Amino acid sequence: MTDRVSTAFAKPHPALVAFITAGDGDTAANLDALVAGGADVIELGMPFTDPMADGPAIQQANIRSLGAGTTTAEVLRIAAGFRERHPDVPLVLMGYANPMVRRGAEWFATAAKDAGVDGVICVDIPPEEDEALGPALRAAGIAPIRLATPTTDAKRLPQVLEGSDGFLYYVSVAGITGKQQAVQGSIDEAVARLKAATELPVAVGFGVRTPEQAAAIARVADGVVVGSALVELVGEHGGDAPRHLRDLTEKLAKAVHSAARADHE
Repeated sequence: MTDRVSTAFAKPHPALVAFITAGDGDTAANLDALVAGGADVIELGMPFTDPMADGPAIQQANIRSLGAGTTTAEVLRIAAGFRERHPDVPLVLMGYANPMVRRGAEWFATAAKDAGVDGVICVDIPPEEDEALGPALRAAGIAPIRLATPTTDAKRLPQVLEGSDGFLYYVSVAGITGKQQAVQGSIDEAVARLKAATELPVAVGFGVRTPEQAAAIARVADGVVVGSALVELVGEHGGDAPRHLRDLTEKLAKAVHSAARADHE
């Protein structure tokens, strides 16, 4: 299952990872717009009542989605439909532990595998508690994708990397998703440190909103994650969101894909 992720990061340019929340608007059309715009990897957010790592934009998307009656089963149906339409595009579920483990980790992993999911990011299960979900995901051929942050020091980093697969997601700010952005110099230093410690691709997210920001990060990272800026378009434009999503994704993809890699200069 992780072959699609590996292929996406093996392209001769950095990868654009695009996030939206499942059940917020016409998710199928919104996902198709991200692919049409050139996203290399799709992150599909699983709505949750207490998205503690997310800022206002994604919090509101969660509220809209849950208000529309979105369930874990519906998220998996959305994922399965995406896989039928896009057999080669990596799909990662991102969310919180409760919806993933409440029926049992094995149930969730099997259902995600059947839906064509390639990877899972669980925000609130730390590496120290990997047994809660990691073994079930790995047995199903799904990549457990871990998060590293500015506070992940050299002592803890090996534990974060142990058992991680797909790519390493570097959360560039010590806070929630949204408008705050890390200083580029701190991102450069962090990515260099992480890449020295792992052969996994390193993708950087949190606070990336513009093509210019994305291009600067793509010079040093293997991937750039954009979420809140896309989610805001869904909230603002509703049924007309796909057109706007495709437009912004095209601009982001062009910036990321054409970035001059610092390590190639």
